Amino acid sequence: MQTKLTTFLLGTLLLLMLLYSSCASTLVNVLNKTVKPVESTSMPIQHDIWDDLMGRHVKGDGTVDYKGIIKDRDQFDQYIKLLEGNHPNEKNWSRDESVAYWINAYNAFTVQLILDNYPVASIKDIKGGITFVSSVWDQKFITIEGHEYDLNNIEQGILRKYYKEPRIHFAVNCASISCPPLANFAFTGDRLQSQLDQMARSFLADPSKNIVSSNHLQLSKIFNWYKGDFTDELNIKEYIDQYTDVKVSPDAKISYLDYYWGLNDVKE
Repeated sequence: MQTKLTTFLLGTLLLLMLLYSSCASTLVNVLNKTVKPVESTSMPIQHDIWDDLMGRHVKGDGTVDYKGIIKDRDQFDQYIKLLEGNHPNEKNWSRDESVAYWINAYNAFTVQLILDNYPVASIKDIKGGITFVSSVWDQKFITIEGHEYDLNNIEQGILRKYYKEPRIHFAVNCASISCPPLANFAFTGDRLQSQLDQMARSFLADPSKNIVSSNHLQLSKIFNWYKGDFTDELNIKEYIDQYTDVKVSPDAKISYLDYYWGLNDVKE
């Protein structure tokens, strides 16, 4: 009996060590998503197709009509091909044109993942790679001018690393209920700054994502996960104060809301 108990405990310990190691590997994998600059001669693209699709299939509450996009799959695939054939570059693209491209690309390729696996309860249910080590965000399914990427490459290795723009966290969408909603428009270089401000304000004003009062900030966990991005020059309270009409007290309490990974699909 004692031998069986010892064997069971050792097995449990080994499993826990494996899980811990896997989680640590996943964290390292996310943090090491560095992407080298790419040589390209492409010119900035127009995002009219994406703008039209989002305007028709993203609802006022931020949910997405994935079945509707499936019906417009030919138009959707046309936009994907446009992204795949044009890589941003420093020679021909402005900073804002590049950031707008990568935000739209992240969102479009995320939608592609959902369409290819629909129906699915959560994006986290889409399996690929090595169990416990690779997540859906580590699946290499994106090819742009011959260069292979995953979603983490775009968010972690490009947007966060090279552009240092914390408002991208309000613009990239992870197809989940608690994620900042998918914009019902395409981001564009000429309107990027006002669009990012709009996304920041609407995200903080949505009580299902954040509850802001002068003495208590009940925030999305995004502000905890990426705290360093928001506090490079300001503290978190000062940062939020820029995008809300509520005057946040310097002594305000901060807590974080539960994060729901259910699919941001329209309710039937």
